[in-house]
Amino acid sequence: MKLISICNSSCVECETIATVGFFDGVHRGHRYLIDQLKTLAQKSGLKTAIVTFPVHPRKILQQDYQPKLLNTLEERIAQLSSLEIDFCYLIDFSLSLSEMSAEDFIQQKLRKQLRIKELLIGYDHKFGKGRTDGYEQYAEYGAACGMIMHKAKKWQNEGRPISSTLIRHLLAEGNVQSAANALTYRYSLEGQVVEGDQLGRTLNFPTANLFLCDPDKMVPCNGVYAVFGILEGKRYAGMAYIGKRPTVAIRMENRVEVHLFHFDKDIYGKKIRIEFVDFLRSDRRFNSLADLQAQLIKDRADAQKILEKSA
Repeated sequence: MKLISICNSSCVECETIATVGFFDGVHRGHRYLIDQLKTLAQKSGLKTAIVTFPVHPRKILQQDYQPKLLNTLEERIAQLSSLEIDFCYLIDFSLSLSEMSAEDFIQQKLRKQLRIKELLIGYDHKFGKGRTDGYEQYAEYGAACGMIMHKAKKWQNEGRPISSTLIRHLLAEGNVQSAANALTYRYSLEGQVVEGDQLGRTLNFPTANLFLCDPDKMVPCNGVYAVFGILEGKRYAGMAYIGKRPTVAIRMENRVEVHLFHFDKDIYGKKIRIEFVDFLRSDRRFNSLADLQAQLIKDRADAQKILEKSA
């Protein structure tokens, strides 16, 4: 897939069949849409293209908006690239772009600048100022400038459409297995290892405290999880903790910590990506450090059983 940041029309190589969206998560619904795009491309003989935005549009329109994204930009591009799309056009969303009517967006931006010949519209996707127009209007605007419109079918799982919102709800419940099924891959967080208070070492459970690389990425609900940790290209079984550590109450802000099994190296400053495999238990306060340690021993045993089956 060729990634092109759009600032002028000179970087567009050829006419394409395309679809437009933010594609947060690049989940099963998105993949079904892209499969339809590829099928249409085979019939038309056109190259395929994705039109997307590096920053969530609402973050531009609402300065206080804090998105809970499923992907960083790099992760999103990597997932799209794996789907064998020919081009990905990155458009900087701006206030001026938000003021464009659907007609101007189709005719001036998509057709004239990006040279899109055919456009696949997501079944519930709307664009243009006010987002008041629908597929029938889009088809009229396209016909006026020589663009063919196609309306996509929606993908459903047991009667429920897959959406980024649904996946965020699943993660908010700790249901990382269902989230992975909807995404087609395990949800992950990446962070840099920073110094903590080393309490875990006194319990024989040393943890890496993570400073998350992207503050806009969603963090699953508080609790303990069976995870795989990816460090310098190697994969380790482990368990992760998300919470405020109510038993020790040294700090009250939420923390993300990971304990890698059979691992005891100095990794301060390095980056770890953790893939969430299963939810073990909710966060809770223990009466003593001894009780906490006993629970951690049980958590480790439970996590190891799960991860042995998931490798």
